[in-house]
Amino acid sequence: MFGPNWFASVMGTGIVATAAATLPVQVPGQRAFATVMWLLAALILVAVLAATARRGTTHADDPVLVQFWGAPPMALMTVGAGTLLLGPGRFAITASFVLWAAGTVLGLIVAVAVPYRMMTRPGTTPDAAFGGWLMPVVPPMVSAATGALLVPHVPDGRDLLLACYALAGISLMASLVVITQIWTRLVNHQIGAARMVPTLWIVLGPLGQSVTAFHLLGRSASGVLPGPYAEGAQMLAVLYGVPVLGFALFWAALAASITIRTARSGLPFSLTWWSFTFPVGTVVTATGGLATRTGSPLLTVLAVILFIVLLTAWTVVATRTLRGVRQGTLWRVAPAAVTPQPVPATR
Repeated sequence: MFGPNWFASVMGTGIVATAAATLPVQVPGQRAFATVMWLLAALILVAVLAATARRGTTHADDPVLVQFWGAPPMALMTVGAGTLLLGPGRFAITASFVLWAAGTVLGLIVAVAVPYRMMTRPGTTPDAAFGGWLMPVVPPMVSAATGALLVPHVPDGRDLLLACYALAGISLMASLVVITQIWTRLVNHQIGAARMVPTLWIVLGPLGQSVTAFHLLGRSASGVLPGPYAEGAQMLAVLYGVPVLGFALFWAALAASITIRTARSGLPFSLTWWSFTFPVGTVVTATGGLATRTGSPLLTVLAVILFIVLLTAWTVVATRTLRGVRQGTLWRVAPAAVTPQPVPATR
């Protein structure tokens, strides 16, 4: 069985490339490393697309795996962003635009279709919320962030810029609703299945990506929007970005505490472990963007520390995934599609 959750490996690899390319501190060989990671992400994307076409299923009746249809559009756009930042010349612009357009259209379809399926499917229990609920509604925010990079490369970028702000609004409002539901579920029903705990890190995705998006949109607004609005976009990038980054760090501490507690009782490996990569990567790009914008030494150091955390997480998860592929364990079991079992209490 091959599901859309495999595209998370593309996202997690691609965000390492993007984070390395945009980090406010650059050292010799860093861009070359970012390029290698981008090429690796592109190769994984091709492989996963081929496998999906060959033996993939929709998992429309699986209330867990269907959420991960948010991963394919984000995978496309993550590779597209890396292509624009690291690829060669005019090809990079064209390829990035194609990947962005495909990812945006697919992401909008998923953002409507999956919640609709959840709302109309009988049998959904009120305590079934988990971090993956965010997956279908985050793609429009990725469209906003990656689309902002394309604004300077189109003849009249005003409409594209405004469209990206609208896409950001779709994802931001929907994410606020879902994050509230996840919080309520955790408080009223506790953690749930151990293998689903990594999905709590997905909450960082819309938070970090929104800060990154408003930073990039503010930068692209200069010379595109009239004076007052361009200046307002610059202000919004900081006045929105810093508070939301603060909440992202708060959630990271909460998710880390829950993850450590769960690991003491056993945290089985599954593809949900890729939740440790892309969401953290969005916080790296968010912190790096704010550091570049404000010149803050504290944010610069924090961006570097978070990048090291991201790189460590990617190394661990990629290694475990390769081992699972070689042993065949990831092919025999659909890791996320299991009946949640409570995590044993620890003392």
